[in-house]
Amino acid sequence: MRAVGKVVLGALSVGLLGVVGYGGYNLYAGVTGGDTTAAHDGPVTGDEARRTAREFLDAWADGNDMLAAGLTNDAESAIGALSAYRGDGHVKKVIATPGAARGTTIPFTIKADVVFGKARSSWTYTSRLTVVRGRTTKKPLVDWESSVLHPKLGANESVRTDLADNPPVRVLDRDGEELRQGRHPSLDPVLIALRARYGADAGGTARIEVSAVKPDGTAGATLHVVANGTPGTLRTTLDAGVQQSAEKAVAARDGASVVALRPSTGEILAVANSDQAEFNAALQGQTAPGSTFKIVTAATLLEAGTVSPGHLVPCPKTAAYAQGMPFHNVENSENPAATFAQDFAASCNTAFVSLAGAVPDGALAQEARSVFGLGLDWRVGVTTFDGEVPDGSGDDKAAAMIGQGTVQMNPLTMASVAATARTGTFRQPVLVPRSVDHRKIATSDRGLGPATVAQLKAMMRLTATSGTAARAMSGLTGDIGAKTGSAEIDGQPKTNAWFTAYRNDVAAAAVVTGGGHGGDAAGPVVRAVLTTD
Repeated sequence: MRAVGKVVLGALSVGLLGVVGYGGYNLYAGVTGGDTTAAHDGPVTGDEARRTAREFLDAWADGNDMLAAGLTNDAESAIGALSAYRGDGHVKKVIATPGAARGTTIPFTIKADVVFGKARSSWTYTSRLTVVRGRTTKKPLVDWESSVLHPKLGANESVRTDLADNPPVRVLDRDGEELRQGRHPSLDPVLIALRARYGADAGGTARIEVSAVKPDGTAGATLHVVANGTPGTLRTTLDAGVQQSAEKAVAARDGASVVALRPSTGEILAVANSDQAEFNAALQGQTAPGSTFKIVTAATLLEAGTVSPGHLVPCPKTAAYAQGMPFHNVENSENPAATFAQDFAASCNTAFVSLAGAVPDGALAQEARSVFGLGLDWRVGVTTFDGEVPDGSGDDKAAAMIGQGTVQMNPLTMASVAATARTGTFRQPVLVPRSVDHRKIATSDRGLGPATVAQLKAMMRLTATSGTAARAMSGLTGDIGAKTGSAEIDGQPKTNAWFTAYRNDVAAAAVVTGGGHGGDAAGPVVRAVLTTD
């Protein structure tokens, strides 16, 4: 027997495919004379099997799919599969070499050239076919199955060559250290998302595979690799050292999440969650931030001139806005001679609720959006929830003053709030530098005035040195400020613990679900990232 290798007769095959269906071989035979083998009953002989196999393999190698299909007992299925093999499979040349027959079964070797774009590969494999007697024609015919094309093809499966996935990406931290999956557990979902989103922008090339295609169009088994992808490089703003500290800190507590970033640039340094899940609570969580949100409330009041840090604002055990729902302090504490700065440092809820009447409806939401950038379309580099402060009145407004009710935040947004308080300017957090994809970054309408920045920072420093954050911030030097929070959640026996702070050019925020007091549970998590060398 002879081995045949010829270039596909593309124009003839493709042109005829549009009009040839089942019985196409009969049309071809009527024009050219076709097979001259005499038809008869009885078992297929060895000579018939070898001759039929040779004719089928020759036609396949010649690119004459119509003739090859006509040599099978299911011409309609065969011609579709053979056509897809060349078209969808991007096969440009086939050499078919039959082996020694085993009765009416003939093994054979296929050597095919696969060309996909600039990629070219030689694909060699073995398969086999069986020759049977045609039930109506009584002629020897190849018993058609998809596995004739390739032994790994299932029933009615075909062949397709395509990009297997997005280009591989080596994700680096800000200093060029590779961030590998498994090394920083909290980052695994982030790394997967980054590779999916930035594969094309990172300079890599995708893996190209020949694969089986199931009848429903989905990919099946990989049959051949045409080209291995080459990895691109994506440098992020993350800091491997800070990330390691964040991972260690959240691992010590259930339900803990933390984000650290640079106030001067908005660059995210670390993202960590104790719960290893696809949902990233640190970036996508939506829950009440409690008293950490008083940073935004205080900025609203200070900018309006309603109060100053030294202004007397008593802190009663309970307070209500417009005879509405009563609010209380943690452990029902009180200080009738407190200043506004002391209320802030002690996290007095009732003092802030008592000031709700001085805040116009919608003003708090406007401050949150226009100054702190909350609720804008942040394009961080991965999917995030960017905060929500709805317009409200009555009890809804009073609750919002202390970060309860319908105010929704996460560690990312609260770290950004602390960063804006330190610098006076909102800088949208980013995990992937804008230079990678030139995406539009969110900007606020205005910044805080210098006087407000100085007042707000003084109150946050007081909180960090002698207020509710003092224990967690003890011994820290430099430009420091902090705010604690305990957020009540319906149906949850213990409050969520919140803590946000800055130290020089690092700001961070953490939440611990059901953690209780912010300074006790979330404070140590934030401290861990603020003290990373």
